[in-house]
Amino acid sequence: MKSRMLKRHSKLSIFLHWFNAASWMFLLATGIGLIKNPDLQPVGMWWTNLMWGLFGSGENLLMAHVTGGIVWAGVFLIYAIVGIKEVSQFFREIFSYSPIRDFMWLVKKGIQMTLGTRALEKLSAVLEKRGADPEIAAPRIPDQGFYNVGQKLFAVPSVLGGIVIAVSGIIMALSNVYFTNTGIVRWAILIHFVTVGLVFAGLLIHIYMASIAAGERPAFISMFTGSVPEDYAKHHHRLWYEEVKEQ
Repeated sequence: MKSRMLKRHSKLSIFLHWFNAASWMFLLATGIGLIKNPDLQPVGMWWTNLMWGLFGSGENLLMAHVTGGIVWAGVFLIYAIVGIKEVSQFFREIFSYSPIRDFMWLVKKGIQMTLGTRALEKLSAVLEKRGADPEIAAPRIPDQGFYNVGQKLFAVPSVLGGIVIAVSGIIMALSNVYFTNTGIVRWAILIHFVTVGLVFAGLLIHIYMASIAAGERPAFISMFTGSVPEDYAKHHHRLWYEEVKEQ
């Protein structure tokens, strides 16, 4: 019997998700292309030459990067103002933690993904012998809400990092007009590049967990359809599933 589908994402959420993904690809490509120093170029000068050739000049490439950044930040700023209710709910969700349950989710999920289910069962047996709480010792992944703790740990630095990237980018873009202090601009450049690197590293993990990791394919598909199977919701996001079931 085919599992019933549950609504998980709105059309606006899906649009913002893929708009953010496309913006990151464009901004990352053009941003790396702006690096003219061979010692700092992470992928090689061939990429810089390619980007400069595609856009005609470094000035055009810079303008495209700045314009893309303004559009990216502007869309999310507008959404934060217009959709304040949804944004507030999102922040409440990603900053809501249950220390013991979430810590055990990280431990058990990590063991399950790397060592397999048998290793998880062995861990549960050891915890049970040591008199651990039955909920902690159980050989199953602890229940999670709309987002699991892994998604929350990615969402928080991504949101904060996005704000830092936008602010430092504005300082860099206006360095010839308002921010003429070279010290401030140099710090902005350093912070901008370091933050992009850190968020991008987390993004790679997010992509793996969402589209490649075993059992997570329904979550990836839901970013196109907006819905997930009831069985998936019950197994991976039981706390959210229980709320939906009550409603």
